[in-house]
Amino acid sequence: MAWLYLFIAALFESAWTFSLKFMRFGDLKTLRITNFYKVAEGLPILVPFVGYILFGIGNIYFFSIAIKQVSTATAYAVWTAITLVLIKVAEVAIFKQKISWLEVLFMLMIMAGIMGLKFYGTSMK
Repeated sequence: MAWLYLFIAALFESAWTFSLKFMRFGDLKTLRITNFYKVAEGLPILVPFVGYILFGIGNIYFFSIAIKQVSTATAYAVWTAITLVLIKVAEVAIFKQKISWLEVLFMLMIMAGIMGLKFYGTSMK
């Protein structure tokens, strides 16, 4: 179960990262009680901040469950690696960024490392 929790935490971390990408701190001062809920005015400013909070809490919650079952160093390495791969996949699939064969190779190496940690790493009992 710990590996599933790590994957869920990585999903939350990836979403948290993209909510940071869309935050517009300078526009916060334009939010008012009369426009914060409007699709064209307030929501594009407010939604990344709400996502930042919710995804951050979800990430911390699932990661904290996972590190009770797997060693902290292994959990952190796997969580970081999965997050990196998820962010790159989202950039390519959603934001249409380019990817090189070297990037694919290195991500495959990361995934091989994750599988190695999963199958050969020590787990806490």
